[in-house]
Amino acid sequence: MIGAFLNAIGILIGAVFGLALLEPLNLRTQIFFRSALGVFTVCVGIVLVWLSINGSAMSCVRQFCLAVLAIVLGRWLGKQFRLQDLSNRLGRFAGQRITAAQNGSATQLSDGFNSCVLLFCVGPLGLLGAVTDGLSGFFYLLAIKGLMDGLAMTGLVKTFNWFSALSAFPVFAFLCTITFTCHVYAAPLLSAHGLTDSVNATIGLITITVALVIFEVHKVDLANYLPSLILAPVLT
Repeated sequence: MIGAFLNAIGILIGAVFGLALLEPLNLRTQIFFRSALGVFTVCVGIVLVWLSINGSAMSCVRQFCLAVLAIVLGRWLGKQFRLQDLSNRLGRFAGQRITAAQNGSATQLSDGFNSCVLLFCVGPLGLLGAVTDGLSGFFYLLAIKGLMDGLAMTGLVKTFNWFSALSAFPVFAFLCTITFTCHVYAAPLLSAHGLTDSVNATIGLITITVALVIFEVHKVDLANYLPSLILAPVLT
């Protein structure tokens, strides 16, 4: 559960920096961190795909095509179940609380805490990272999420005060629960049938698309891709 720990630490460190900084990060610094984070995300996605696809040339092509097919069908299923709409509604709810606080509306300590918990838990990247950490100990996706959440917390802690930093603990518990469940129940079943790599390869390809969001190149409905994690081993 290293990934969940790193994510929580990222939130706490971001809060400390946010409280210590006299002024918010300037635009140039924000662009630098965003660019570095985007490149790191692409590299992590490629490495995960590389580690998950193996065997002969034909076998690699087959595995890659199955992962792509799982993503295409998974996105279609996600659209039918409106997963991205649900994620957007939760995100908008948290965003409204943050906007109200920035406009000077009266807020309680619990408002900042609840908004941050919801904001840090609703993102699909957390689920993807917790699954890979539980299945194979690949914690780098949650490390990326920890950096993202930490950067966000540098601004949020100035709006909601120090109490919002405590959101790191329920986020840690949430991610640990998913990681532990995958490690205890899903990992042995998938490993016994040689299906773990199919899930990881699919997550790796989805991770590469996260960079499009970070670089603000294209808006990707990441939540709609979540059914791909179930379809990948089924198709394989």
